[in-house]
Amino acid sequence: MARIAGVDVPREKRVVIALTYIFGIGKTTSQKVLADAGVSEETRVRDLTDAELDKIREQIDSLKVEGDLRRETNLNIKRLMEIGSNRGIRHRRGLPVRGQHTKNNARTRKGPRKTVANKKK
Repeated sequence: MARIAGVDVPREKRVVIALTYIFGIGKTTSQKVLADAGVSEETRVRDLTDAELDKIREQIDSLKVEGDLRRETNLNIKRLMEIGSNRGIRHRRGLPVRGQHTKNNARTRKGPRKTVANKKK
């Protein structure tokens, strides 16, 4: 496995797909990184040379990925909760944040059903 941005990317996959294993890089960003590095999207990770890997790492270092991106996201959510905005309150209560209805759905966000007596299984 090649190690890029602290993540072991799978060796058998095409580079354009393997880069999406890094948090913060989707397919479009992956394609842009490879175009800037001058590497073919069809190449498998195992076939990359050290020079190509270095070019890809250099391109990815200019992006905010992995730990930095996770930290920034968490800080943004904490800020919303501290200022008491509607989005922050929804985060605090564990409800959907983006305006979805909660009467029938939203089970992923709300968790398992709780009945009135909390006894029904």
